[in-house]
Amino acid sequence: MQKKNWLILSHGFNMDGRASSLTITDKIPYLLDAGIKPHVFSAITGIKDARFPHQQFLAWGPAAFRFDFRHWIANQYGRGPFYKVSTGLVSLVLAPFIALEKFFLGYSSQWSWAMPAYVHGLSLIRAGKVDVIYSTGGAWSAHLAGLWLKKKTGLPWILEIHDPLVIRQSPTDPGFNKPKNRDAQFRQYLEKQICKYADLAWWFTDGALHYAKLRNPNLNTPDNAHGFVLMPGAEPPGGLVANQSHGYTKQLNLCHFGSLANDRSLSTILNALALLLRKYPEAREHIRVHAYGAPLDSLTVEALKSLKFDDLLLAHGRLEKDPLTGKSGRERVAERMQAADVLILLHGNDEWCAEYIPSKLYDYLWTGRPIWGITHRNTQLDQMLLDRGAYLSPQSDPQAVAVALERIWLDWKAQQLIEPKWLPVGVDQAVEKIMVETQEVLT
Repeated sequence: MQKKNWLILSHGFNMDGRASSLTITDKIPYLLDAGIKPHVFSAITGIKDARFPHQQFLAWGPAAFRFDFRHWIANQYGRGPFYKVSTGLVSLVLAPFIALEKFFLGYSSQWSWAMPAYVHGLSLIRAGKVDVIYSTGGAWSAHLAGLWLKKKTGLPWILEIHDPLVIRQSPTDPGFNKPKNRDAQFRQYLEKQICKYADLAWWFTDGALHYAKLRNPNLNTPDNAHGFVLMPGAEPPGGLVANQSHGYTKQLNLCHFGSLANDRSLSTILNALALLLRKYPEAREHIRVHAYGAPLDSLTVEALKSLKFDDLLLAHGRLEKDPLTGKSGRERVAERMQAADVLILLHGNDEWCAEYIPSKLYDYLWTGRPIWGITHRNTQLDQMLLDRGAYLSPQSDPQAVAVALERIWLDWKAQQLIEPKWLPVGVDQAVEKIMVETQEVLT
């Protein structure tokens, strides 16, 4: 008989627009349909869910407390004067304790959320209300709490690893060496514990599972974790209009959504744009690059100054819930995505790209808009894009990026941008696979 009472450990549950939240919250309706009775533990940073028991806990460490408090105040009162004063005072009071925590431990801030999750989880398990422990992250504190509960109670423990816990440095580095960073050292230890004690563990790419098995040959052997690959997919973002036809305007709008960093920078686009404008000066009046969801990275800021492209790149920041229309941040993002001429997918240039697919891709696939993927050493991602019809460039080849941008420009002028194949990846397939795997292992 299948075990139905699942304790779900998810630090960022129901946080509007956060990938680590959407990965689990999108699954919930399908888990409910499958007869699962969830009991969710999360931080106080998200919106409390009323469909099932959902308990929210403050982390016990000062750095995580500050992080959670900021988000809770923003959710309750917005980011006005009260937010600035209250969070400023809390930061000031906690500063010496955060410094001590960093000096003695050196872990990422959310690690301490594992403590209240463990204590309350143990109480729930002893009350006979849990059959399966399911940790998901995002923040690795959920997996740490899951590990502690597994060791203490022996209950089945299943988990999903969003991003690789061990970050390799080069194509020839499998990740065996001891990292210098203490947080990275602990993540390396945690991966070993997962592969030893978990009942089921799944990664989101072929590359991630491949390297995890290299480091942990006990994975998929008797008495150790069963590991597999699962594409998380995404639900159609609210706000999308099905089969919406796209109208060409006087501007070619290239839109990027999500976080930016020096290893995932819009400077790649701006440098290619400089080459395009030398060949097609008239393009300056038409091309606009839009950045949604994050501050500009330093390389992009430098490129803007040196190339004098302030009029070509528009930074919109994070789209929050609109109090006037009532639309959530996710709904507003979906509308902007569907209005784009081309969606930019920046993969990055670090070695870990071989084990990572941007979660934003799954949202992009629902929009029906052309995607320009600038990718790095990930054949699985490249094939997904090519199968659906996309512009594709290797990030390591600036000339190839420039050629792709020129093709986009010429296609747009001819009103013949790529019409992508309608092959979105939903969440239903992910939950179906989870249920099949748990049926085999947990019954």
